Amino acid sequence: MSGLIRLELVRVLRNRKFLFFSVLYPSVLFLLIASTADATATLDDSGLTLPAYLMVSMASFGALTAVLMGNSERIARERENGWVRQLRLTPLPGRGYVLAKTASAAVAALPSIVVVFVVAAAVKDVRLDAWQWLALTGTIWAGGMVFAALGVAIGYAATGDAVRPVTMIVYFGLSLLGGLWMPTTTFPRWLQDIAGWLPTHAYAALGRATEQGHAPEVRDVAVLLVFFVLFTGGAAWLYRKDTSWA
Repeated sequence: MSGLIRLELVRVLRNRKFLFFSVLYPSVLFLLIASTADATATLDDSGLTLPAYLMVSMASFGALTAVLMGNSERIARERENGWVRQLRLTPLPGRGYVLAKTASAAVAALPSIVVVFVVAAAVKDVRLDAWQWLALTGTIWAGGMVFAALGVAIGYAATGDAVRPVTMIVYFGLSLLGGLWMPTTTFPRWLQDIAGWLPTHAYAALGRATEQGHAPEVRDVAVLLVFFVLFTGGAAWLYRKDTSWA
């Protein structure tokens, strides 16, 4: 399994186009959305400025882009070109395959998070304590693994032709409804209730709790853990199911 993880890491780092897109895309969005934002006025009762609020949103969105888009389409291609069929000849368990894909996605996600932070601090004067920067990086990076597992599941649930539209629907749906593009307080009340249980909403909430200097809500942590178990279990099950059909 360790050999597959190393191989996946090398493949991700060699994909310069994907790395370029996943690293710069969220930073450009941050600059576009926060370009006219007041760097001193606070947002609602959160105590956060709009640039600080958007920084967490775009860093989370960047990690989501790297782990979800990369995993789902890459796996669909591997199924078509026969690479997965070769892996089935080895004793690699389903959980090992999911772990290897998740680990490679983690490498792609980290630069996108860091670049958003650098841009926010340099351009919009977002200031945090040193421990907050470190904690925020670790929180968003680790939380992104929930969506890395989702990417593996989609890669096995969808065919090669359907994987991109399916991924885009899930990708934009979770981003929009989870409040990564705009505060969920702007939603109708019934939609706010739904958004509060989405993994992307809980994901961003962990980062904002770190910015505010307090512990995350238990519900947000529980939501992410539940979805991580569901996505990981579903990905491993789909891998085994795909194997049984071969």
